[in-house]
Amino acid sequence: MSTGLVVVEAAGALVWRVRQGRLQVVLVHRPRYKDWSWPKGKLEPGEHVITAAVREVEEETGLDVVLGRPLPGLEYPLSDGRLKRVHYWSAQVAGRPDRPAVHARPPAEHASADEIDRVRWVDADVARRRLTREDDREPLDALVEAHTKGRLDTRALVVVRHGRARSRASWPGGEETRPLTDVGRRQAEALVPALSAYGVVEVVTSPWSRCGATVAPYAASAGITPVQDEPLTEAQHAESPEKTAAVVAAALRTGADVAVCTHRPVLPTVLRVVGDHARRRVAEELPAEDPYLRPGQILVAHVSGAPDAPRVEAVEVHAPLVPVRA
Repeated sequence: MSTGLVVVEAAGALVWRVRQGRLQVVLVHRPRYKDWSWPKGKLEPGEHVITAAVREVEEETGLDVVLGRPLPGLEYPLSDGRLKRVHYWSAQVAGRPDRPAVHARPPAEHASADEIDRVRWVDADVARRRLTREDDREPLDALVEAHTKGRLDTRALVVVRHGRARSRASWPGGEETRPLTDVGRRQAEALVPALSAYGVVEVVTSPWSRCGATVAPYAASAGITPVQDEPLTEAQHAESPEKTAAVVAAALRTGADVAVCTHRPVLPTVLRVVGDHARRRVAEELPAEDPYLRPGQILVAHVSGAPDAPRVEAVEVHAPLVPVRA
């Protein structure tokens, strides 16, 4: 039953770095409110939260960033009776290996001096004192805790289920050539800003048409060539799930931000490998029931540690970026 409460969705990030052993973060000053806060802003119509987080950070700070592990969000009432919900991530400035992801983004308009007049890197303890809103300390405390435990510096493994495809009954060709529907193609286009937000520099995909077409728009925008791997197909997985598991384990060990696109019957093996490298609490958050992910849906595993000893520190699942009718 609807309560009638109007929710204003917003997104942002705590951009961090380490200088001379000290954790530093970016704060912005808003002259209109005379406050220091995190770069954030409201979602545009139809915009996804992860896209909004990256866009708002660039607009308010001028920094191209890559999202890391999610941080606690905030909810608070507005003066007009609406509820504001803010989604936060940790984020780092995009380095040279991440430039393909940045190339896939549209240019952002920077905020005027009337909106943001100061942008500052400050030590985390200084930020905690300078923040105007008490609630803004909650995501900062989570960031500091993750850093203290060595769990903040992560890379992403983005698991993608291909977009909506033609039904088996309606397609006269072979299973490997079954194409995306119009909705599936729109889902593929909508993946471009999502994969860019997580800094994806490598794409590994089933060579079947519907998977290749799902990641093709991002690969073209980022200027990268997807790697086709037969063990990610339904047929090869049914024959040898061990080979599929090896492909996923290799993706976890690359040391880079990677997207892996595959099919619904393959997902239990993919998620098992992710869970095998995760802390128990994190493994319990993985989808456990068929269909695991819906067409066009993504799961993001945030991975820390050296390439030869990856550890999944957090996971997040995002609904299909283009709605699909049941």
